[in-house]
Amino acid sequence: MFQQPIKNFKVNFNALNADSTFSGGDTVSGQTSFDIIKPTKITSIKIIVNGKANVHWSTGSRKHRRHHSATLEFFNFNNFLLQENSAAGETEIPPGTHVYPFMCPLPNGNFPSSFTGLSGKVSYTLTVGIKRPWHLSKEYVTEFTYVNRIDANQPHLLAPLSGTIDTTLGCLCCVSGRITMTATLQKKVFFPGETVIIVCDFSNGSSRVASPKAKLQQIQSYYTHNRGTRRIVPINLGSVNGDPVAARTPCKHAEIMLTIPPTAPPTIDNCSILNVTYVIEVNFGTRASPGIQVLFPIILSYTPVNTPLPICE
Repeated sequence: MFQQPIKNFKVNFNALNADSTFSGGDTVSGQTSFDIIKPTKITSIKIIVNGKANVHWSTGSRKHRRHHSATLEFFNFNNFLLQENSAAGETEIPPGTHVYPFMCPLPNGNFPSSFTGLSGKVSYTLTVGIKRPWHLSKEYVTEFTYVNRIDANQPHLLAPLSGTIDTTLGCLCCVSGRITMTATLQKKVFFPGETVIIVCDFSNGSSRVASPKAKLQQIQSYYTHNRGTRRIVPINLGSVNGDPVAARTPCKHAEIMLTIPPTAPPTIDNCSILNVTYVIEVNFGTRASPGIQVLFPIILSYTPVNTPLPICE
């Protein structure tokens, strides 16, 4: 067995922020390094920067299984770290550690943020391809995190959201009473780790204790091209119960605190084959009744409110 001449391959990115993320218009830069254990002829070293989305899922029984998939590429470009520079088209690399800096400007564009879900993925990669004479090109793939930064200070995202709903509990022969709920969010856009304050006014005219509950739901949606087939996956990311409201209570004001998980990925609504959306669901009812609910579609952003977006010159 021949010993591979290239060992300890590494890619180190120069961080632009505390989260080590990149966005449209940023320059991805850093160093790639590897060890050469013996003199080795190399034709070229090329880097490829790629962004794409992939989805795949199956339906039907084992006997009648159908597979659904789609791929969407956002960009793909390359550059050379080492090109052919001799008459033979080869460069002999001596033993030792070799470091090659790289610099790749990302295109400006409305590309979705990095995401890994149950049936699909949005990924951004830097691939280093080392080509040697009479050998297949050896490729080393490293992912980096891309964030689509939106302007979270837009007026329509900062406007309060409110909903009111009521119903009469019981059946025709045994009416328990009417319950009413008004729920309000202070805005529509939030960031991972933020606590959402849900302001509620309850009226419980029933003969039973009624309880409020709020939960955050992530909805992963996967599509084939032209959206001919789809898969919808709802995931509960957290819930919290409010204080019970006693029977025959005409009015009760309360606030429910619901914290968004710090690891929740941002909203993806700009990809034709993969979407990630969020809904806050506020429920109010008794144990014997499904009660009433108000739904608030929200947006998760990595750019906190009142934080200006970087200006690319």
